[in-house]
Amino acid sequence: MSDQTELRETVRARYAAAAVAVTQGGSGCCSGQAVEVDETFGAMLYPAAQRDELPAEAVAASLGCGNPIAVAELREGERVLDLGSGGGIDVLLSARRVGVTGKAYGLDMTDEMLALALSNAEKAGATNVEFLKGNIEAIPLPGNTIDVVISNCVINLSVDKPAVFAETFRVLRPGGRIGISDVVADDHLTPTERAERGSYVSCIAGALTFAEYREGLQTAGFTGIEITPTFEAADRMHGAIVRAVKPLDIELVGSAAPAQSEASCCGVSACCAPAEQSIDPTVTLMEAKTASGCGCQD
Repeated sequence: MSDQTELRETVRARYAAAAVAVTQGGSGCCSGQAVEVDETFGAMLYPAAQRDELPAEAVAASLGCGNPIAVAELREGERVLDLGSGGGIDVLLSARRVGVTGKAYGLDMTDEMLALALSNAEKAGATNVEFLKGNIEAIPLPGNTIDVVISNCVINLSVDKPAVFAETFRVLRPGGRIGISDVVADDHLTPTERAERGSYVSCIAGALTFAEYREGLQTAGFTGIEITPTFEAADRMHGAIVRAVKPLDIELVGSAAPAQSEASCCGVSACCAPAEQSIDPTVTLMEAKTASGCGCQD
């Protein structure tokens, strides 16, 4: 097993256990048992009014280091993608912000978290959300289809951060933006020094420095990069707000779907209409549209 594979499995197991802890700790509609985290992480970083809007289990499963909903400044009708969506707290809050004309996607690699998120979405009565299984280094959505990408203390857990930045850039529409909460280290801290301050799964050892984060976003193509520290997560390591934009004038390569008849558009019938169905009954609507690269992802 490679070091990267081992790290990814360690992260997966940690968050699977967190989801199970929340599920087993809740015996009623309002009894989610919060996962134990440091006071600088978790649901208390959200205003009480936001926490009160959601199922207790969604709040209890929050393990982030900020509130990306506040960072992203979401607007009615936008399409939002949450990288590492966990129990779904940020997806559900995003869905409320973008309204019925918008949509919120959650991407997570952990079956247990996805099951918890789906349960929370049902309890919340959210109809404009969709949860996808996959890795944030290979986002299972077509390019140029998302308005905003958010993430809450997850990118520091990735074993291939350049791939995360490149994939985030790919799925965003020109003019799209990121609003991320993450842990970032002072520039002079070496990887060894970061590891001395906390483990990989505690969001410390895998954190980038401010310079590394900025360089990674610039290499992917982002502009307007802002990285603002908000609190000290460990010695010379900080919870931070990260903002950046995909340029409006970026050349779209292969983003337009080929002309198709209504019967086969995006691999579905009655494309983008209420009666749409996958032409292949063995795949879901989203799988059919993703495979075809269709820009209509309702």
